[in-house]
Amino acid sequence: MGIPFEAFIPYGVMLTMFAVSGVGLSTVRYYANGKKRARYGLDQWDREPRSTGTQNGGNMFPGVARPFGVVKLGPDVYNGVDSYSGYQPTGNITGYSMMHESGTGGAPKYGVVAQMPVVGNVSNPLVDLSQPRAANDLAQVGYYKTALASGAITELAATEHAGILQHTFPAKNPASIVIDDGHYEGSGTYNNGWNLAPEWTIHFCGYFDTAAVSAQTFRGTGTGNNSLTYPGSSTEAIKPTADGSTQPVRVGAVYTFSGPTVVSRIGVSWISSAQACGNANREIPKSTALQTVESATKQAWNSKLLGKVTTTETNQTNLQLLYTMVYGMLLLPSNRTGENPLWTSSEPYYDDLFTIWDLFRCQTALFQILEPTNYEEYIRSLIDVYRHVGWMPDARSSNFNGRSQGGSNADNVLADAYVKGVRGAVNWNDGYAALVKDAEVTPPNSPVDPESPESSDHEGRGALPDWLKYSYITPAFDRSVNRAVDYSINDLSVSQVAAGLGNAADAAKYLNRSRNWRNHWNPQASSLGFNGFLAPRLANGAFVAEDPLSCGGCYWGDYFYEATPWEYSFSVYHDMSTLISYCGGASTFVKKLEKLFAPGLNPSGSAQFNYTIFNPGNEPSFASPYLFNFAGRQDLSVKYSRSIATAYYAPTVNGLPGNADAGAMQSWILWNIIGLYPMTGSTTFLIGSPWLPSLTIDLGTGKTFTVTQTGGNNNNGSFYVQSLKVNGQPWNKGWLTYQDVFANGGTMDFVLGQRPKKWTTGPLPPSPAAGSS
Repeated sequence: MGIPFEAFIPYGVMLTMFAVSGVGLSTVRYYANGKKRARYGLDQWDREPRSTGTQNGGNMFPGVARPFGVVKLGPDVYNGVDSYSGYQPTGNITGYSMMHESGTGGAPKYGVVAQMPVVGNVSNPLVDLSQPRAANDLAQVGYYKTALASGAITELAATEHAGILQHTFPAKNPASIVIDDGHYEGSGTYNNGWNLAPEWTIHFCGYFDTAAVSAQTFRGTGTGNNSLTYPGSSTEAIKPTADGSTQPVRVGAVYTFSGPTVVSRIGVSWISSAQACGNANREIPKSTALQTVESATKQAWNSKLLGKVTTTETNQTNLQLLYTMVYGMLLLPSNRTGENPLWTSSEPYYDDLFTIWDLFRCQTALFQILEPTNYEEYIRSLIDVYRHVGWMPDARSSNFNGRSQGGSNADNVLADAYVKGVRGAVNWNDGYAALVKDAEVTPPNSPVDPESPESSDHEGRGALPDWLKYSYITPAFDRSVNRAVDYSINDLSVSQVAAGLGNAADAAKYLNRSRNWRNHWNPQASSLGFNGFLAPRLANGAFVAEDPLSCGGCYWGDYFYEATPWEYSFSVYHDMSTLISYCGGASTFVKKLEKLFAPGLNPSGSAQFNYTIFNPGNEPSFASPYLFNFAGRQDLSVKYSRSIATAYYAPTVNGLPGNADAGAMQSWILWNIIGLYPMTGSTTFLIGSPWLPSLTIDLGTGKTFTVTQTGGNNNNGSFYVQSLKVNGQPWNKGWLTYQDVFANGGTMDFVLGQRPKKWTTGPLPPSPAAGSS
């Protein structure tokens, strides 16, 4: 059976071809640079560096993973600051661990089940054994390679639930591996991450292809020899103390080898170490070469996902941008079907939802189009979480809901799926029950978030008491205004599903509630020569004076979260005709909306974004460049969205304007490349301008969506729509529906030019909350 480990450790586990637990895993980091190749295409993209968006706050994971895989195997790098996916461009390698997130912010998660190669004998495994790198890491699809200053080289590959590490040591030197835990089995219990989850346990099972000269477990605290002990037993258990706290004890093992190359296979499981062993042996059988796993991963990405998106484009930068962004968008969520430790169910199970508040705006709509099978499973998983936990998540990780930044935004995802015809094995009666629960029942405030203690941000709608009593939200609840915006859209989502299920009374009730954002509209608030903005409102009905250009700290305890009143005042995309009326009509609305993109108007903004009010690095602004379509100015939607896309997105290490947020940023630029933008919760897509001469998405079951353009050129500003045909017929609307081009496939053929042209002479896009459909 080898060396088993059982640990209850608050900070994680670390290996070094020696196994060690609990070394600063709240600060894991990554480094992944590589050189561009001279040629690029779908058959070559998988050999490109996977470093896009790893710096400048993008926090992308550059290690190895399968689509939606549980395992995300990569190096952990420490340089003194948080690196949420393990990456930093500088710093020392502390180990290679099996689990990470991708593109997240807030606080690091995972970085567990690790091992670290050490050249020479290890006399004290508690000391800092980290190493600088001797060269840039090589990060490709399915393959990662690091050369350490010690001379050790580590290569990585991974499957869905297992990983393989090949360590090559300098000749004629003892080789040690310090591990989290021959064959070894064990589990570690941890407490880290942004979602305030309680302790969670991951099980592991590892094998070496070479017999170790010696293997020894150890335990200790700190780094000194005085606390280091080598237990005689092969089992090391760390249990909670009587008061429920955990001991700051590090547990691990040191393996010493005589040969220069050691291959390590590791499986993980949320269920048991026996299941982890099964995962390792099923997915990476004994004697499997690392190159075999690497090749299978490349094939999984090419055939399952990226092969579904084809293009006649020849521009190398555009090709790399397209495929890198599709790849980055679908690293998360994690498909943990069969790995749910909390309940037994025949339903699929997806975790690591970071977060639906970020993703519902445009990622989930593209998720459905690119991977409809996984998307239906994802919808079923959200509903199954409701069945067993009591609430759908707005975010979820390590099998625990949290945190909710605004509303119950899984409502929007379910509504989007419903109105677009997702049925299959989805139980929509249970789905609707989950929606009504969010809309009517205040969640208990447990666990209490110290950054926002007044109500629950664990799940559901914590500010629901005010919403039901006043039809707006008072400052008694944190993030009162942005919660009101979210709750309005959430209620529109409930109304949409109610209508589809034939519940006319509920449909009318929640449609009316979806207009409650209007109660936060202060027509007297003024800024930059314009009147009318969303504002905080007291229980007595009075508005709180608030500079529309400022959101204070824009964080948990403020009125507005991650965006200013200016930005949120354009975020009610479900009720745009009303908003345009409140702004004084289409002409004034257009002028006001253009102010978002004017440089130098936001003194509290970012130099990176030229101090514009619009912030491309946060999701509340995502739809704003496209809202000109609602006022008949599709040309301005093209102008501003294309300007943002080319200024802030690129296939480079700095190629994202903010945290990737589990694929949110990638989906925004992909929609811009396609030439559409989704209005989640409805069937509407706003029409932009496509980048590529031809792009085809395989929709499955023999259906395709193809968009073409002639006359387009990013370099000379030739991107304005001159004319459009949809399914071969002339089109004069600045929008279309899911049924037009996706339900049964379809085509969009654009003619582009350098000058704006008024071609949208048809009806304006619908405003569902205003009764327009």
